[in-house]
Amino acid sequence: MTYRKSLELVLIAVNAALYAGVGYLTYLGVFAPVVGTVRFWPSVVIPAVFAVVYSPRVGAFGAGIGIFISDMLIHGDPVLSITVGVTSNMAGFYVLGVLAKTLGRAGRGPSLSIAMQAIPLAVTLLALWMNFFGDALTGSVFLGAAILSFGISVFYSLYRPVYAGLIAASSIGLLLGATMIGLGVWGYSQFFSLPAVASGGKNLPLFAAAIWFLWTYLTEIPFLMVLLPPLTAAVKKAVPVAAREQS
Repeated sequence: MTYRKSLELVLIAVNAALYAGVGYLTYLGVFAPVVGTVRFWPSVVIPAVFAVVYSPRVGAFGAGIGIFISDMLIHGDPVLSITVGVTSNMAGFYVLGVLAKTLGRAGRGPSLSIAMQAIPLAVTLLALWMNFFGDALTGSVFLGAAILSFGISVFYSLYRPVYAGLIAASSIGLLLGATMIGLGVWGYSQFFSLPAVASGGKNLPLFAAAIWFLWTYLTEIPFLMVLLPPLTAAVKKAVPVAAREQS
């Protein structure tokens, strides 16, 4: 086995272990309001760092393995994890890693990062209008989170444009993952019962997919926006270039 392949396997293992361990310790037992199932997940930044600093493949495979381990520890449903959690994480972080290497150089980062925040903001406004959240307080929290992510993207575009491409890549990757989670969990609920530990339920209405999408995106994008740029910069300085090029 070559040095490059060995290093890649080690990085995937470290990524998976950190993602599962930190995720388990920091989700705080919090799940999406109204529909449950999808948990609070600030550890999203860990595989994002690996995807950007090392390679999209390292980020994606580490995320897939890590989310499966944490799913088994938290809700214990392997089918739900493999069909929704693993696939969405691998797809989202792979896309994030690929785009992070191109958007920063393409010069489209500032405008694209702002435009991406318009999608969850529009979905939030529609959900409020349709009364998906059930009460004004919950809806206000979602709306506040959507406005916050929009504001952070504007800040980066105006004052830290060097990171705007990374923010845009994070937004696109997370939008993909959140969409897969929202539709995937909803589809799963049409055939199977969702884990009881996370509120359970079966045959949930389609609007649940919108709530899962918004919950996933709006609770995770602030961590990516605030933590990913400084963390990737710090890791790139600390890790030898040769090690990063080998991955």
